[in-house]
Amino acid sequence: MKIVVLAGGTSPERDVSIVSGTGICKALRQRGHRAVLADVFCGLEQVNWEDPFPALYDVELASAYIKSFNSSMEALKKSRRSFFGPNVLELCEAADMVFLGLHGANGEDGRIQAAFDLMGIRYTGTGYLSSALCMDKGVTKAFFRMHHVPTPEGITMERKERSNDLSVTGLKFPVVVKTCCGGSSIGVYIVHNQEEYERALDAAFDYENEAVIEEYIQGVEYTAAVVDGEAYPIVEIVPREGFYDYENKYKPGAVKDTCPAPLPEEITETMQEYAVKAYHALALEGYARFDFIMTQEGNIYCLEANTLPGMTPTSLIPQEAAVLGMDYPALCEELLRISLKKYEE
Repeated sequence: MKIVVLAGGTSPERDVSIVSGTGICKALRQRGHRAVLADVFCGLEQVNWEDPFPALYDVELASAYIKSFNSSMEALKKSRRSFFGPNVLELCEAADMVFLGLHGANGEDGRIQAAFDLMGIRYTGTGYLSSALCMDKGVTKAFFRMHHVPTPEGITMERKERSNDLSVTGLKFPVVVKTCCGGSSIGVYIVHNQEEYERALDAAFDYENEAVIEEYIQGVEYTAAVVDGEAYPIVEIVPREGFYDYENKYKPGAVKDTCPAPLPEEITETMQEYAVKAYHALALEGYARFDFIMTQEGNIYCLEANTLPGMTPTSLIPQEAAVLGMDYPALCEELLRISLKKYEE
């Protein structure tokens, strides 16, 4: 197949996306596809339109080209009106499929998906509406509650209605403050007192206009992917220091991941059932990953949904797939296959 792997973009997760996209492009080429890598925002200045999906292609060179824009991103964002970079839409229209290696805002939030739907461009992952629902953690929590998926108590707060008085939330310290639409644990703060709370709100509102404040659940973190409606094996996540933040997620050796998680069969099944229930509650298609935390008493809480989860060397879905006998290239092709189903029905 002729495939465009879209990566980069303008979100705080740009660097992670480039790693994901580079790995995906290499993997698809190993499986015989004519995949090319492109930055959705920075685009490609030159494309050989006589052969835009060549048999011989240097993925690392394409990745380096995308990274070359990193230092000038802020200036580019100020100077541009259109989100899509040069030749991006034309290349995507020429492809059989677009593999979305994007993470975060303007990639995982449904905007690109909606544009592609209108243009008849086929892409991996879920559609625009479920992407938008899952990107907003406050909305996601509301859907969890409606469909009886346990989730920590909490509220959303807009910058214009900010209050430094925690009592208005109905919560007590410690609490978690996080950006409403962030990802990769960027903008997540565990706070224990008033001073930390005010600093966390300052930081969260620096990212965006809305924040989630929720009760802090002490326990062990887990994650489970749902692919085509079926739950994959669960991963237990134990950071060697601190919590599962951005640095720990992508620093090799910072986290001890165990898959399948060392859980009793009954708890494993319950957590997988919650993941599948959440998948259907949010009208997801294709694949997604759900993050959980479980207390010492065995109470399970679903924290959030990830519609375009990371595909880096330390990411979690590849670990789950490996337990099922799929290596990284096979997983990429499987995600491609199940994403195609919605266009064939």
